[in-house]
Amino acid sequence: MLSKADDYPVHQTAEPIAYAGTDRNFYDRYFFNGYSKSGEHFFAAAMGIYPHLNVIDAAFSVIRDGRQHNVRASRCLRMERMDTHAGAIAIEVVEPLRRLRVRVDDGAHGVRADLVFTARARAIEEPRYTRRIGPRTFFDLTRMTQNGAYEGWIDVGGKRVEVSADRFLGTRDRSWGVRQIGAQDPQPHAPAAIPQFYWLWAPLNFDDAVFLYDVNQDRVGQAWHESAFLGAIGDADAEPLVDASSSVLYRRGTRHAQSAALRMRRRGGAEIEIALEPSLQFSMSGIGYFHPEWGHGSYTGEDRTGYDVYDLGAIDETEPMHLHVQALCRARLREGGRTRDGIGVLEQLVIGPHDPSGFRELLDGAH
Repeated sequence: MLSKADDYPVHQTAEPIAYAGTDRNFYDRYFFNGYSKSGEHFFAAAMGIYPHLNVIDAAFSVIRDGRQHNVRASRCLRMERMDTHAGAIAIEVVEPLRRLRVRVDDGAHGVRADLVFTARARAIEEPRYTRRIGPRTFFDLTRMTQNGAYEGWIDVGGKRVEVSADRFLGTRDRSWGVRQIGAQDPQPHAPAAIPQFYWLWAPLNFDDAVFLYDVNQDRVGQAWHESAFLGAIGDADAEPLVDASSSVLYRRGTRHAQSAALRMRRRGGAEIEIALEPSLQFSMSGIGYFHPEWGHGSYTGEDRTGYDVYDLGAIDETEPMHLHVQALCRARLREGGRTRDGIGVLEQLVIGPHDPSGFRELLDGAH
C-alpha cells in the first residue's frame, strides 16, 4: 500500500514506507518534557507509531498544584505514518532537528496546550541499544536526544500558564527500532527467571551547556549500555565523555532516588562530577508506560481519548504502574575549580534484582 511518505526520498528498503521491514515490535516514537526554571511547572508529551500493529497513540501530562493531569489517545493508523495526530493530540515537525510543535485540545476534560520546542543545541545520537534475553531481541533501537526551550501556553481547567523560552526548558527525544509493544507475548521465557531491568537517563540544561547521561545495567551492575555527553549551546557536536559512572541513594522503601551522583571525564583527562537533587516527581504511566489500559501500541479503539488525574501525594510509588518516573532535579556540575548550576530530569526504572542497589526481589524497596 502506498502512503503519503512514499513521495519523500526516505525509503530504506524496496518496500513502501507503510511496511517497516522488520518484526512486529518495530516502533517510531516522539517524547518531550518541559519544566519551568523555578521548578513549579512540569509537563510531558509522547507519540508512538507502530506500523505492524497499525496503531498510533499519544499522550500529554501536566502537573499542576500537586496533581498530574493525563490525556491519552489512540487510533487506527490506517498505514499513514505521516499523519501525526491521535485524538486531542498532534505533533508537527516545523523545522527538522530544530523546532517541533505539540498541540492539545481536550475540551471535554479542560486540558489544552500549544507549545513549540526550539533546540538549544544539536541533537545527540546515543549509541545504539542492543540487548537480547537468550535468543529473543529485547531492545534494538536508536535514540536521539536534544535539549531546548519552549514557547506557548498550557491551560488546565481554565487556568492558563504562559510558556516562554526564558522560563521553560526541557528535552525531546526520538527513538525507533524494536522493543516490546502492544499485547505481551504469551510464550514464557526459557529458562524462567525474575524480570530484571535497570535504567537511568539524565538530560540536563545549564546556562551555557547541555548534558546527557544514560545507563542500563544487569543484575550484578555490569553496564550493557552507558554513555555521557557534554555540549555547548549552538550548532557544535556534543563531546562524548568517557569512564562514566553513577550512584543512587534511594528513599527508604522505594526504588526512587533521594539523590544521585554522576562521574565521568573528558578524553583529555579532566574529571567531571554532577550532583542531582530531585524534587518534583512525574509518573511516566501518565504517558502510557506500564499503564494497564493505555500501554504503548495497545489497540483501544478506532479513535479514542481518555483522561485521568493522579494525586501525587497519595499514589503508592511501589505499585508497578508508578515505578517508572522522571524526577525534576537541581543539578550542580563541578569541573576543576568551576561550578555550573542547572536543571533537568533523572529518569528511573528499576525492576527485579540489582546487587549494587541492594535489591534482591522483583519489587523490594530500599532499606
